Amino acid sequence: MESLPQDLLTVCLLVLVMGLKHGFDADHLAAIDSLTRFNAQAQPRLARYCGALFSLGHGVIVIAIALIVSTLTERWSPPGWLSPFAAWVSSGILFLLGLLNLRAAFQTAPGQIVQTVGVKGRFLGWSTRASNPLTMAMVGALFAISFDTISQASLFALTASRFGGPGYALMLGLLFTLGMLTTDGANGWWVARLIERADQHAARASRLMALAIGIVSLAVGLYGMVKMASPVVDAWGEGHQVFMGGGVVATIGLFYVAGMRSSRPSFQEPH
Repeated sequence: MESLPQDLLTVCLLVLVMGLKHGFDADHLAAIDSLTRFNAQAQPRLARYCGALFSLGHGVIVIAIALIVSTLTERWSPPGWLSPFAAWVSSGILFLLGLLNLRAAFQTAPGQIVQTVGVKGRFLGWSTRASNPLTMAMVGALFAISFDTISQASLFALTASRFGGPGYALMLGLLFTLGMLTTDGANGWWVARLIERADQHAARASRLMALAIGIVSLAVGLYGMVKMASPVVDAWGEGHQVFMGGGVVATIGLFYVAGMRSSRPSFQEPH
């Protein structure tokens, strides 16, 4: 489990960026994609908010874990093996997701919208057939039960203990959820629009985003494994968390803007 900076303002900024980055997790995007597709025909208005509802449910679990760990932190500390184990699992899954999404981008037939690939969705595919807001939020909560999410929430809690305990853990959890809600909410709306206006422009836009998710997931997973294997890389990364997280968000953001521009003609309303 990595450490966070010492001053509160930098911690808050980093946690917000971590939330933005976490919202681009391939498992999130794949689940939101499936929820949106399932509701696109029968409930097109609700379909646009699948990402936001999923993210809210996910955030509730993050905040709950952060508060629980923060409350127990004076009497309990995680075993030493847990942090590196969780980090290796998280990096390995990211690397796999990168490969799967690059394969999806290249194997999807021209003119077809590329569907983001996730790992959890293969085991929890039934959960993405939710058709009401509460159930969608519960799906997000279910997807939050993972090493990656639990380790991040625990990190917030342990960091909060330096500043004053559960109140700060709650604040960091809310900031993380805000960042995640921003990206997941935007993705849900965007996928709904692509489905509504399925054409060559929408297909091109979805392919760009699949490539972005694949490349970034592959790079972040590989960096995580190299960081754990190399003390030099690990030491360098400790002082550049905000830069690294911001770089991930900016890279996917650029692909997102490019996708929006490439799909713009299909979004024009008929006269």
